[in-house]
Amino acid sequence: MSAIQFEKNADNIVILTLDSPNQSANTMNADFRNALTETVEKLKADENIAGIIFRSAKKTFFAGGDLDELIQATPEHATEFFNMIEEMKAKLRYIETRGIPVVAALNGTALGGGWELALCCHHRIALNDAKAKFGLPEVTLGLLPGGGGIVRMVRLLGLQNAFPLLMEGKQFGVDKAKSLGLIHDTADSEQELLDKAIAWVKANPQSVQPFDVKGYKIPGGTPSSPQVAQVLAIAPAMLRDKTKGCYPAPEAIMAAAVEGAQVDVDTALTIESRYFTYLATGQISKNMIGTFWHGLNAIKAGASRPKDIAKWKATKVGILGAGMMGAGIAYATVSKGIQVILKDVSLEAAEKGKAYSQKLLDKKVSQGRLSTEKRDQMLSLITATANAADLQGCELMIEAVFESPELKAKVTQEAESYLVDGGVMASNTSTLPITTLAQASKNDQNFIGLHFFSPVDKMQLVEIIKGKNTSSETLAKAYDFVQQIGKTPIVVNDSRGFFTSRVFGTFVQEGLRLLAEGVHPAKIEMAALKAGMPVGPLAIQDEVSLTLSEHVATETRKALQAEGKELPHSGADDVIQTMIHEFNRKGKAAGAGFYDYPEGGKKQLWEGLNHWKKDNAISEQEMIDRFLFVQSLDTLRCLEEGVLESVVDGNVGSIFGIGFAPWTGGALQFLNQYGLEKALLRANTLETKYGERFKAPQRLKDKVQAGEKIL
Repeated sequence: MSAIQFEKNADNIVILTLDSPNQSANTMNADFRNALTETVEKLKADENIAGIIFRSAKKTFFAGGDLDELIQATPEHATEFFNMIEEMKAKLRYIETRGIPVVAALNGTALGGGWELALCCHHRIALNDAKAKFGLPEVTLGLLPGGGGIVRMVRLLGLQNAFPLLMEGKQFGVDKAKSLGLIHDTADSEQELLDKAIAWVKANPQSVQPFDVKGYKIPGGTPSSPQVAQVLAIAPAMLRDKTKGCYPAPEAIMAAAVEGAQVDVDTALTIESRYFTYLATGQISKNMIGTFWHGLNAIKAGASRPKDIAKWKATKVGILGAGMMGAGIAYATVSKGIQVILKDVSLEAAEKGKAYSQKLLDKKVSQGRLSTEKRDQMLSLITATANAADLQGCELMIEAVFESPELKAKVTQEAESYLVDGGVMASNTSTLPITTLAQASKNDQNFIGLHFFSPVDKMQLVEIIKGKNTSSETLAKAYDFVQQIGKTPIVVNDSRGFFTSRVFGTFVQEGLRLLAEGVHPAKIEMAALKAGMPVGPLAIQDEVSLTLSEHVATETRKALQAEGKELPHSGADDVIQTMIHEFNRKGKAAGAGFYDYPEGGKKQLWEGLNHWKKDNAISEQEMIDRFLFVQSLDTLRCLEEGVLESVVDGNVGSIFGIGFAPWTGGALQFLNQYGLEKALLRANTLETKYGERFKAPQRLKDKVQAGEKIL
């Protein structure tokens, strides 16, 4: 079966129905390209065609490029890949320039290649569907729109209006598309969609793209126009400040857009193809597609969920502790229509936790993103209480109190008796072993860790921690709940710090070690940003608070000593103790840490950090390597020790949980893309210079020996 069904009606209008075989959505794959070739041959052979309409037989219009195919493109295939893209674009250009009306009847979402196909049409009509999304999100996967998207968006909107949609990959709905002039009309049913498309073809027997009309001017001006030239003089520097040189895609998009705006359409399309080939055959797009597409889809499909256990839905959830984390979890839960009992030691504290949801919902109302009725309905789902009996009938309880084993045990025992039979008791802890916390429970098989990240309303990841005796049913329910509230679950086995807190700690400590070694603090922060981390280690340590880090280190030492082990003291510990006990600087919440926080002003590094300043001539690349290797090697150790059970969870968890550089595709993929043999040599060098934390795990040596990747 062809991916494009060709039908000519009584009015000589050709209706091209997109229907990729063996797929739930249409994609720009080999089937599509072959079908497009056949279609264009049929069109060329028939001079008696009044117009062309593109429509879809799928639930959506068109999903975009075939990422399974794109991830295979290598530099050796660059010429072949470039020619393939150019040939496909030439066929679309033939349809666009034949001189007859071409309409896109959009019955749903059209993203990436699907939106590019729609842009090839002279007229776009969309179904009135609030869920439909349009746009060019390729940049989020390290790519650019290579099917003419840059060229046509720039010509229709102008450089300045097109930039955010292209370089940030912003998606938009029907209303926004109409306001931009990218959607010309809407319909309330698929039949009306087709009827309107046919009517437009009949009303416009001769039609061309606006930018193919002689004398057409790009809105806002070309790059040589004074107003645009002024913006372009600083735009690359602003972009580089944002990307820190880690992401070639936004830079390639800007270059293709600006260069393409200075030449004719066909030359612009070729320029776009060249940049697209450069990105598609490069390593960074492969890293990002592997994790942000294949990895996230595997997790959505339940990769780490026990099989053969029926899907589960929570209807009533108890949250114990209405502080920052408990309040955030309550908001995430009621946002999906689930009833919440929010309990704290006093009604006042519980009400304060509920007020957090009110504040976030009020903001949505003021932005026009939520109705007052919907807000009130969601708030009515939260019962704030100090009475444990109100927890009666909860199917899941999440304890979110201070990181103290004694307090957590007390809270668990007080609430647990109100759980329904087979209900799940979860702890939102970031470091305390779940097996130890489960000892307070009357049924440790139903006990599990659910580690949320702050702020909960913004952070997508939830780390699910299995205790030694956690049952498969409990794990399946926890996984289902995390997905029910729209979060991304990864599953790890129990150990101190689990995966994310443990590896995150190595990043922050490396920054503190560098400070202790006498490196200028501004250089440390900049090296971390250039490595691709979202925030520098000193700024992060201030956010976490120095006192909390000291408390966790003290508790860890006590626990290890009880097991007859020792936690070695490091330069990072000395820095924290000096900051707290000598300089009384405890972090952002206390108003003073590694940074000063002037009221109403911008934070700035504290001058007193000169206390550690020495003439350390370490290179920026050496610091970048230390940040990336200390985390990736420890992530591999987590896999080797069985803390992590899958590479996918390691890569997704490192990016979404600890902010590991997204350009790498995750902490384990970083080693793959570096080249495992080279990574082993680099780890050995770093170990010799800086110590055992850079020691290569046996798993790395084994993979190098076998000539395999970490999969």
